[in-house]
Amino acid sequence: MPAPTRPLHLAAAIDAPDQYQAAYYVELARLAERGSLDFVTLDDSLAPPAPGTGRLDALTVLSRVAPRTQRVGLVPTVTTTHTEPFHVSAGLATLDWVSRGRAGWTVRVSATEAEAGHVGRRPVAPPVALWREADEVADAVARLWDSWEDDAEIRDVATGRFVDRDKLHYVDFVGEHFSVRGPSIVPRPPQGRPVIAVDATDEAVHAFAARHADVIYIRTEDPDTARIVRRAIRQLAAGAGRDPDRLTVLASIQVQLIDPADAVRLAERIADWFRDGAADGFHIRPTAPLRDLGRLVDATVPLLQQRCLFRRFYPGDTLRDHLGLRRPSNRYARPQEASR
Repeated sequence: MPAPTRPLHLAAAIDAPDQYQAAYYVELARLAERGSLDFVTLDDSLAPPAPGTGRLDALTVLSRVAPRTQRVGLVPTVTTTHTEPFHVSAGLATLDWVSRGRAGWTVRVSATEAEAGHVGRRPVAPPVALWREADEVADAVARLWDSWEDDAEIRDVATGRFVDRDKLHYVDFVGEHFSVRGPSIVPRPPQGRPVIAVDATDEAVHAFAARHADVIYIRTEDPDTARIVRRAIRQLAAGAGRDPDRLTVLASIQVQLIDPADAVRLAERIADWFRDGAADGFHIRPTAPLRDLGRLVDATVPLLQQRCLFRRFYPGDTLRDHLGLRRPSNRYARPQEASR
């Protein structure tokens, strides 16, 4: 069977409520890596957890997972509401450094009274306003990632100079909701800019997704719905001056793989949706993480590989490599350096 003209992408959630052991998340990430999945996601929220439960910070957990994995991408959810773009930028740049270029970011807004009250900084805003703010945050964060040129660090022991200050830049961002001067306190990430993802199931998120996202999740069990949303966002991206073929649209589905027949049915479903253009791949949300992810990797992935639909090894070292995305040039670099 000939290979498809575009690559199939697979990712998996490693959410584990009430799990506080780093080793557990490491085990799940290594499972995904064994199957050559593009990346794993770890959800997070500013909402207060249910009574008697707790939740670890996703960005911190994946920073712990990073040195214990080699290739799989690491994508935490980080909210843009009730937070500061400077801190978001620094945290994600740090994850990209400790993972050697495997960081991503699932963007979320905090749209409930419970979240606003829990943080206590301001009242809840309507979704349209929250995503307009998220648009500004994504812009500011990207500028902060670019605020160090790639060769800004000189580490000259003889002169005692660590950086070339001419290659650090003020971003001087002024928006409706905040202003950021910069530069960042973290050097430019290995990927230049970590991958940005967003759940665009809701139409209110489509404009943001079209402008900023590299990866888009669509939570649906219906291939026609996935196909319609994928087409709409690709059209919006083209209208925003972006190449729609650079967007990876993943159908995000919950799975429960109890017996071998479930693993086979999942492979058939993935193959059918992919070939029909409903999605560029799948974001798998396992019901029982260790069991389901293990069976995905050991049964479903080999079936897809046998059908020449999914790769058998990683194409590179970074998450951008896995997704077929080039490393972006630095907007502040001098022309001759930006063209390198």
